[in-house]
Amino acid sequence: MPHFSPEWKHNYGQFSILPPHYFSSPSESICASPTFASCHESDTQGIIKGRDLFGYVGIEAVLDQMRRKTMKAGFEFNIMVVGQSGLGKSTLVNTLFKSKVSRKSCTPNYEEKISKTVHLQSVSHIIEEKGVKMKLTVIDTPGFGDQINNENCWEPIVQYVNEQYEKYLKEELNVNRKKRIPDSRVHCCVYFLPATGHWLRPIDVEFMRRLGKIVSILPVIAKADTLTLEERLEFKQRIRQDLQANGIRVYPQKEYDEDAEDRILNDKIRENIPFAVVGTDKEHQVNGNKVLGRKTKWGIIEVENIAHCEFAHLRDLLIRSHLQDLKDVTHNIHYETYRVKRLNESNANGVVLSPLTLENGTLEKSDAESHL
Repeated sequence: MPHFSPEWKHNYGQFSILPPHYFSSPSESICASPTFASCHESDTQGIIKGRDLFGYVGIEAVLDQMRRKTMKAGFEFNIMVVGQSGLGKSTLVNTLFKSKVSRKSCTPNYEEKISKTVHLQSVSHIIEEKGVKMKLTVIDTPGFGDQINNENCWEPIVQYVNEQYEKYLKEELNVNRKKRIPDSRVHCCVYFLPATGHWLRPIDVEFMRRLGKIVSILPVIAKADTLTLEERLEFKQRIRQDLQANGIRVYPQKEYDEDAEDRILNDKIRENIPFAVVGTDKEHQVNGNKVLGRKTKWGIIEVENIAHCEFAHLRDLLIRSHLQDLKDVTHNIHYETYRVKRLNESNANGVVLSPLTLENGTLEKSDAESHL
């Protein structure tokens, strides 16, 4: 290390801070003090905690900054509901967000028809609560599982999910990217199982096995009030056995747990999956209080009462505890897997991946993607 004249040293107590350009290499750009003489020899990272600081720095204020920016910009959440007709998909979505957000609720003079093919329809809303804005998009899949021959009925859904990844990838590859890329990727797919009390049907197994590789799937037992508590418990156990036997990955996956705290929380969720739910948008008086519930001749089934059904667990998972994690898993796991595959395809074909090649369809999709 070269010699320095005293006028180039700025003394702060026992430390002498030297100008960076006086060092022959970046590794020598350190405090010229005996205390730190060997700093450059170690790659260890020190941790300075609150009690070691000389005074208040204000680092935690970044959380307020992030909160203000999020409240100003809002955020997006895209949820897909899949299941055969008559399982209460629209009603459950309305119950989750306590508003008329489903496609059926938003369509004037809506008439229920059995679709001959699976075609996807989406509807978007801006929901605001306590100053926080969320753009909610609900993707419905009318026609799924309603035919005599349901072979390959999942293909339009697989195609839709991949199309949203492709759209996002195209925006990322633009030279002049938007400050905020619109996110239409499916963050969660809620799959509705009929309350048969038996085992998973072949269509259930095949759908979740295929879709679980590209999107976060959350199975629920629809209209669970048609089962007794004993039947419900047995059915849930059978479904978990079927999921494990067929290698079906449902959210939250163990390998995505970040730490012990996450693992404990997610283990409780995994023990209760699939959630047995009941949906309704009607209120009734119970002990002087208005509650969401279904009225029968035997009494009122309270939707948000965990003693009656597990709707509250589903709501907490989707909105109150894991909404951001669902978005993170979509971006960091599912979308990243798709992006890497597309880049590898471009390298194999000797084509530079760009918005133009995506637009013109220069790259052909792999057989696994096109013919699932």
